[in-house]
Amino acid sequence: MFTRRNALLAAPAFFASNAIAQIRRGDELTVGVWGGAQERILREFVSGPLEAQHGVRINYVLGGTTERRARAYAERGRPSFDLLYLNIFESRQAVRDGVTQAANTNVPNAQHLYPVARLGGFGVAFNPVTIVYDRRMVAQPMTSWRDFWRDDLRGKVIWPTYPGAQGTAALLMAAKVFGGDENNIDPGFAAIARLRPFPAIQASQDQLFGMFDQQVGAASVEFGSFTRSYAEARNPNIVIADPVEGQAVATNVACITVGTRAQALAEAFVNLHLSPACQRAYAERIYYSPTVNNVEFPPALAAKLVLGPEAVGKLVDFDWDVVIRNQPRWSSRFTREIAG
Repeated sequence: MFTRRNALLAAPAFFASNAIAQIRRGDELTVGVWGGAQERILREFVSGPLEAQHGVRINYVLGGTTERRARAYAERGRPSFDLLYLNIFESRQAVRDGVTQAANTNVPNAQHLYPVARLGGFGVAFNPVTIVYDRRMVAQPMTSWRDFWRDDLRGKVIWPTYPGAQGTAALLMAAKVFGGDENNIDPGFAAIARLRPFPAIQASQDQLFGMFDQQVGAASVEFGSFTRSYAEARNPNIVIADPVEGQAVATNVACITVGTRAQALAEAFVNLHLSPACQRAYAERIYYSPTVNNVEFPPALAAKLVLGPEAVGKLVDFDWDVVIRNQPRWSSRFTREIAG
């Protein structure tokens, strides 16, 4: 018997029309997000069309995740943000803490999300952290996280500071390849200590790219997308590696707040962010890989992205509850044993 419930499951477009029907002319949505290219893409492919079609207003609050996460927690249950963007571990924690909502079926394009992008809200972009290096300063290509410990790289490794996405990935991958994991971090710290002395410790992409320009060091750990943009614009000697153990997963996540008064508009916003047009723009302009499986790319661009179930499945994920719980202790240890 074909019931109404079966009809809803068979026709996800129903959810879109149901949500959009609740959007009222004059509604406002406040979105916390990073600035720069990401804001420009969202204005072009998401907020612009929504404002034109529905007579609504989208307000952006630009900045980093630290500030907007703190604000969202302080306003839990009575949010000024209707939608905010967080990183992979912050988003999962925010759902558990009742600050933001889990993914739901009112966003039709979410049916195309890879499983790892359905955690902590709606993953909108993969931006993995990986090995990056200057081909002129290494004896052979870097194909494994263990390559940081090769003799030809001694004294040439620019290590990322901790905490931070890059430093966290670097610490966890060091532990992983030397027999530990997030529950046994000692092998990671011991391995990183063996790399000392470092020519420098980097705290940002801009800082690292300046160091690469001056050939301060040969290799580091960084977001592949940002590094590819830098390599194509300024330094063609820089290589973004695809290590055999996998790149460390990093995801930008759209998180609808608990208590928002613009639920339908927030869902419509996320739906457009997950549309093929918007996902394609992210890939073409800033090399962010799509979190959905229904977008096609020309071969030259596809080669620079994480595409398909096999590639996405190779991304290395972690138990972020353990990571977050240990962050203060690991930070003190990093300062004492690595950076000190």
